Amino acid sequence: MEIFMKAAIEEARTGLLEGGIPIGSVLVRNGEIIGRGHNRRVQDGDPLAHGEIVCLRNAGRIIKYHDTVLYSTLMPCYLCAGAAVQFGIKKVVVGESRTFEGAKEFMEAHGIEVIDLDLPECRGMMEEFIGKYPEIWNEDIGE
Repeated sequence: MEIFMKAAIEEARTGLLEGGIPIGSVLVRNGEIIGRGHNRRVQDGDPLAHGEIVCLRNAGRIIKYHDTVLYSTLMPCYLCAGAAVQFGIKKVVVGESRTFEGAKEFMEAHGIEVIDLDLPECRGMMEEFIGKYPEIWNEDIGE
């Protein structure tokens, strides 16, 4: 689990270096990363380019998702949680949910196992970003 969250954190850092929001995600099947991505809303001017959505796009058409695990540095929002539900992903592992509560209950209500690692590294990255760029963050979460 640790290696996959580290990969998601690398994606988040890449997004931050590109001038975007530091949220990263990887999709894992059978112990292998098959998709990865980071939030690209700012970079691409695309309101749907959330980290998990970009990750799923980068994984491509894999037909079935029931045997995959989605890792994200932040608790998924309803858009990303909806994608996990739609594709039948059974497990989502997140770095933290203190800076953003997200849609944990929604995912659990739809049969997804949600594991919140509550990692200081993920929380620190988000707290720093939110402190520096509150307007971008508020736009991202629809406030």
